Amino acid sequence: MKNFFSIVLLVATCITYGQKKTNGTIYVEHPAINAVEAMTQAFVSGDADKVASFLTDDFKSYNGSSSDKDDKGKDKESFLKEVNFWKDNIDYLSIKRSQGAYPDALEYKEANNKDVVWVQTWEDLKGVHSKTGVKIDMPLHRLFIVDKNNKIKTIIRYSNNSVFDEIGNSFNDRENGTIYNHHENINSVRKMIYAFENKDFDKAYSFYDDKAIFMDINSPVGKSITLAEQKANDQKLFDKFDLTSIDMVGYPDYLHYEMGDARVVQSWWNFRLTRKSDKKKIVLPIFFIDNFDDKGKITSEIAYYSEKMME
Repeated sequence: MKNFFSIVLLVATCITYGQKKTNGTIYVEHPAINAVEAMTQAFVSGDADKVASFLTDDFKSYNGSSSDKDDKGKDKESFLKEVNFWKDNIDYLSIKRSQGAYPDALEYKEANNKDVVWVQTWEDLKGVHSKTGVKIDMPLHRLFIVDKNNKIKTIIRYSNNSVFDEIGNSFNDRENGTIYNHHENINSVRKMIYAFENKDFDKAYSFYDDKAIFMDINSPVGKSITLAEQKANDQKLFDKFDLTSIDMVGYPDYLHYEMGDARVVQSWWNFRLTRKSDKKKIVLPIFFIDNFDDKGKITSEIAYYSEKMME
């Protein structure tokens, strides 16, 4: 039996090793990597002549994310025009290695790759479009084919190009919904606030959806609490302060956005408080953003105010 298991183990080991086959060598340091990174820095600096010195005459650049099966790529002349475009239109341009990443140079054994080296990079591309102010901050993965003279024959680029859609859209004015200064959702916010002022808490909380969430500018980013937790916080406020009055500042706006069909009331208030411990009077400015559903219930609320004013 022992011999049987030994044979099985030997066969399994042979099968495992039989499934592996080397196809070349990967380098972390290589002249081809140096050429790629030098070309990249020339691109960033807008030096088209220097970029050209790193490219072969039959150079081609491809968008690896394209679904166009007939994509012929861009030739050397077109790529050099890109250098000038980025120089003229993108402020603060940088292309740097992503954190923790480094380029690889791959020398394959295959006959059709024996005279070239593949270089792959993982980088962050950053900048600001000078005309529209759109920020570019995206990962960039590129594959380079470099010949034996360390000239770049091919670049295949993989990136998310949605930011360029935003740049294109930003050249034209576009409406995105309607602003109201009178609306039923504004009425709901006013009734909620004044019910709170008059300590009619059941009525005040009735304007919220049961699953409403609450956020506070003084809390960690992304932290929200439930309606039950907000009720507890409100009780703590009344334990420490007397609420004399809540005064509306200006007038609320109701924004019904076309994009996302969002329904938002923005309102500005002065909460007039008296601290019970020392009778100190405080006027606390608060800005609320209340999001509504299509049934007229508040689904989320963000409060902006200075917590230090209450210390």
